[in-house]
Amino acid sequence: MIEAKELTKRYGAVTAVDGLSFTVRPGVVTGFLGPNGAGKSTTLRLILGLNGPTGGAVTVGGHRFAGRPRGLRRAGALLDAHDVHGGRTARAHLTALAVSNGLPRRRAGEVLEEVGLAAAAHRRIGRFSLGMKQRLGIAGALLGDPPVLLFDEPLNGLDPDGVLWVRGLFRRLADEGRTVFVSSHLMREMEQTAEELVVIGRGRLIAAESLTDFASRGTRRSVVVRTPDGTALVSALTAAGAEIARERDGRYTVTGLEPRRIAELARACGALLDELTPVSASLEEAFMELTARSVEYGAGETR
Repeated sequence: MIEAKELTKRYGAVTAVDGLSFTVRPGVVTGFLGPNGAGKSTTLRLILGLNGPTGGAVTVGGHRFAGRPRGLRRAGALLDAHDVHGGRTARAHLTALAVSNGLPRRRAGEVLEEVGLAAAAHRRIGRFSLGMKQRLGIAGALLGDPPVLLFDEPLNGLDPDGVLWVRGLFRRLADEGRTVFVSSHLMREMEQTAEELVVIGRGRLIAAESLTDFASRGTRRSVVVRTPDGTALVSALTAAGAEIARERDGRYTVTGLEPRRIAELARACGALLDELTPVSASLEEAFMELTARSVEYGAGETR
């Protein structure tokens, strides 16, 4: 378990993390979301003791992680796939990590096999693609078979097969009772992977709840409509303030009106409805709406 209480980090006049309190529970995959500059990477470094907090505290398994011996037995992390010595082979890199953490050398080969890099064990890391470096970073996180795992943007550079593999890996690790904390900007992937969310903006907590509950907080929900009387219905819905997009299959996606109101307007204008289907709440839409005021640099914005 990871527990943060009023966690704060300042760099001079800049507050990167501002009084964060949240809990990451074992047994579920928890997504860590926020706009660029929100403080996600700083928070992960604070959890692992790579930076010291200005205020508050964070514990891993009930203890401060900084200074604990043989740390890979307690928590594994992938923070930067490029943060490796390019002149070393994959096996040499992992063997060095194993020895420094009191782990058997054989673990290097075992985790290389697990992440699909056994055939590249003796290749120099500098020749690896980004996707291969991501797999190597995940191997390093798994090396000590730890109960807590943290991943910062682990899907960058992975092909579709790699994404499916990582999704299954995170689910398996959580099913084993481990704490799995994943930072990502890929909303659609988080919808497929995470069950819980911690969402921050400008260093402050926006939400710590289930993915379903967070997605349902978005107010701009959509309704799919199919009708043979498109012209009349579109006119009535547009006049009522709805936003309408025509799909390739001839149906309409209506945003800004509830299904009941759409049905009332259809009846009033004499339009027949063949379909009226509310669309499930979108994580991406809720995220964009609820973090809009926390974006550090918006498109087209000048400072």
